Amino acid sequence: MRALSNLGDLIDRSRDPEKTALIDLGGEHAPREFSYRALDALANGFAAMLAQRALARGSRVAILSANRTEFIAACFGVMRAGLVAVPVNIKFPPRLIDYVLADSDAELVLCDQARREHVPAQLPVVLFGSDAPTAERFDTVQPQPQETALFLYTSGSTGEPKGVVLSHESHLWVVKTRLAGKDWSGQRLLVAAPLYHMNALALAQFAAAAYATVVLLPQFTARAYIEAIERYRCTWLTAVPPMMAMMLRERELLERTDLSSVQFIRMGSAPVSASLMAGLRRYFPKASIVNAYGTTEAGPVVFGPHPQGLAQPELSVGYPHPDVQLRLADGVLEMKSPALMTGYHKKPEATRKAFTRDGYYITGDVFRRDEQGFYYFLGRTDDMFVSGGENIYPSEVEKMLETHPAIEQAAVIAVPDEIKGAKPVAFVVLKRGRQASEEEIKHYSLENAPAYQHPRRIWFMDELPLAGTNKVDRKALAMLAQKEMATS
Repeated sequence: MRALSNLGDLIDRSRDPEKTALIDLGGEHAPREFSYRALDALANGFAAMLAQRALARGSRVAILSANRTEFIAACFGVMRAGLVAVPVNIKFPPRLIDYVLADSDAELVLCDQARREHVPAQLPVVLFGSDAPTAERFDTVQPQPQETALFLYTSGSTGEPKGVVLSHESHLWVVKTRLAGKDWSGQRLLVAAPLYHMNALALAQFAAAAYATVVLLPQFTARAYIEAIERYRCTWLTAVPPMMAMMLRERELLERTDLSSVQFIRMGSAPVSASLMAGLRRYFPKASIVNAYGTTEAGPVVFGPHPQGLAQPELSVGYPHPDVQLRLADGVLEMKSPALMTGYHKKPEATRKAFTRDGYYITGDVFRRDEQGFYYFLGRTDDMFVSGGENIYPSEVEKMLETHPAIEQAAVIAVPDEIKGAKPVAFVVLKRGRQASEEEIKHYSLENAPAYQHPRRIWFMDELPLAGTNKVDRKALAMLAQKEMATS
């Protein structure tokens, strides 16, 4: 990888400028194809436009948009201009969008037409559209050591979202480490996860540096995702496990679709069950399927292959990467990494609590480690609850439920209980054409897990609700459970 200092300047101009960088299935006139020359010119155009506005070095520029080429180009352009890109979760309610724009001190918002109404009146706006700025050249700003490139806001699942401050150096290390000196230019990466989330954004950065091609969906729907694999001969799939589970429900479409182009499947951000892995192996028998792990605060590179060449167990997230230091404190993962955040914006106390005295980031994620040193993600400490003195991790119960032959997906949450303090209940999605009763599933749970883990109530759904990060929306399920319990 050539020497780089600005995260927005990843494109290698010595390579074929007519190579397709993006096949964009969003925007006003989909599909659109962009060469590396066109993507570079668009990023330069945004940088030049921002420079004309005379924003002070380090000023924040928000990006509020569904997935589209202009999102990626604008993000690159903001950073090239020496400013800080702030992607905003478009699934946030208006109150939280306002909060992020105010908390980040955004001075300008770049957005698509559909999100224009969500921008406060006092903030200037540049709309994405057919008249996007372009420029052949722009003198990219060279950042100082540890200068900020990005604010990525957390989902706000446990209170107000926190702005994770990331330097150019941190994610340039991620890009360089993912490239690993290999030629990835022949890959076609299907991206349907939102670009305001680290998973998709970091992958788009990797693809640009690799001179690969991204097939970009404006949002995830299972059928559009499957159809894009065949139509554009995608080789690399990346998603959170609920997206993969929704895809596997489309059995008829999968059966008649040519999926043979897929070489790599990377999942992360949530635990993976054995049944999900089995389903993926059925339809993608030749693909390398990896259950990965990362955090917004510490980046997507944490684990990798075993140094002795041992095969990674399919439910493991891997062996610690050699450049990352890991340890478990009462089961909670703590880590040091070149990708670590600088801190939380305007939250010194939260930043202090996020790190140990010797500088390890406390992830809040619970793991176990086997005898070979492989790690297994069990769940969030925030999700864990106590029922009658027993610790219950919802992901463990979900994995058990998904071994039932009729269950496609399961989500387990806690509801209050006068005697035990809390008790587990479950929402399940059945496989198409299969049937099961609540009592049958309860009986199965008692036979296959400790009695305290079995769901006391089970509700059936056509599909589980997803939050803005495409993970299961547990808040929505908790509200639904309260409503169901009150009326039963």
